[in-house]
Amino acid sequence: MMGIIKKVFNQVGKPEGFLGNMMVRGMNRGHAKVSDWGMTHLPKGEPGKILEIGCGGGRNVGELLKTYPSSTVTAIDYSSVSVDKSTKYNKKAIASGRCVVKLGDVSALEFPKEKYGLATAFETIYFWPGLERCFAEVFRVLEDDGVFLIVNESDGRDSASLKFEKIIDGMKCYTSEEIETALGYAGFQEIESYHHQSNPWIAVLAKKSDHGTRAIR
Repeated sequence: MMGIIKKVFNQVGKPEGFLGNMMVRGMNRGHAKVSDWGMTHLPKGEPGKILEIGCGGGRNVGELLKTYPSSTVTAIDYSSVSVDKSTKYNKKAIASGRCVVKLGDVSALEFPKEKYGLATAFETIYFWPGLERCFAEVFRVLEDDGVFLIVNESDGRDSASLKFEKIIDGMKCYTSEEIETALGYAGFQEIESYHHQSNPWIAVLAKKSDHGTRAIR
């Protein structure tokens, strides 16, 4: 029984096959509340081009398109199941030219430097292969004054998520301090963390800037 449970939970990182399809179907609903809370920290103004990393079931892509009606979104995931689900969820936006969904690896982004005004990562950095290297890739593809938003359901200290670390292969729950440190090493200068008042949710906002460290508003 424990083996079956482990197989199911291990679909969280990279959904594949039948179990992966089941997992992705639940992501949009299961992550909606933390994602919506995280989006309250999005910067104002139109970022132009947006990169959504680890797009899962595609709901957050749709919400970003609603929030920024003049922007376009490139969504990537290293799971073909997630790419398929996100494509179907956002088919109208894709048809209108506002959205592209494709396979991608955050540790080696196949995009030119300084292309995006905003990058987002919802419930995904737990599985990234080295934060500093991946954050450096995000930094590279952001334009000057571009912003990177990270939203996690775990603050790296809550007991429930730490239990999942033991069940799910390759999962690591980070504290906001660990995320901030890795962002700093990657080159980000303006970093601010936000904590939900009653849940262990965190949002970390980082800006590509040479103006020194200060809060982003």
